[in-house]
Amino acid sequence: MHSPTPEDPYGADRAGEDVLRDFEVAEVGDVTGRTLLHLPCGTGRGTLSWARRGAAHVVGLDPSEQAVETARALAADLGLTQDRAAFVAAGVYDAAEAVPDRAYDVVHTGGGALRRLPDVERWAETAAALVAPGGFLYLAEPHPLADALDDETGSRIVHDYFVRDHFVRDSWTDIGPDAADPDPDSGGERAHPVGEVVTALARAGLRIDFLHEHDVSPVPRYGVLQRHEDGCYRFPADRPRVPLTYSVKASRPA
Repeated sequence: MHSPTPEDPYGADRAGEDVLRDFEVAEVGDVTGRTLLHLPCGTGRGTLSWARRGAAHVVGLDPSEQAVETARALAADLGLTQDRAAFVAAGVYDAAEAVPDRAYDVVHTGGGALRRLPDVERWAETAAALVAPGGFLYLAEPHPLADALDDETGSRIVHDYFVRDHFVRDSWTDIGPDAADPDPDSGGERAHPVGEVVTALARAGLRIDFLHEHDVSPVPRYGVLQRHEDGCYRFPADRPRVPLTYSVKASRPA
């Protein structure tokens, strides 16, 4: 296994290692021959993982020019030409005008990306419009309940779950080292309640296929979390569990 170093933080990615979590791979399913839009993509690590899993054409969009340049360099290092993996610098709300195709078989978003957008309904309308007939949107995000808990132990509710104002705390994202460069329309981070997200997708014309909650985190959100062999973090076995991540699949009928 290639571990990142200060000299080459993307060493593992250049070596072709997969950064997708097991539940994401299982829930999205086989992408062989399909088109996929990653919205936003950070430095393209997840986007390129889908390409290596057989997606015919992947497109990553991110508001950070620096992140997009890194993604393009990683794609080139892996021998993926632009017809296999393309990256675009633009805000999420401008995706429909910025990406090269009108619709995609899979629109993938997550890793903390939704926290950086103030208007969930506008996001849902934008993303849903890019889902091809017979395709679906897949979302895997930090569970907003986790933002209501204390940062050290994750055992006490100390913040309002339903808060709508933006907040500035340690960012919980895994879309890449440049994820701290927010969407121009962001203005801070927000923890959107799960019900708000699912309702917005339904109103945008997508059919909710499932909503799953997971007891894993991609990052050590609390000091007590323990890293497991799959690379995810969990509460110790003697602790009651709460959802740390949730995932949604929403499809557009053929």
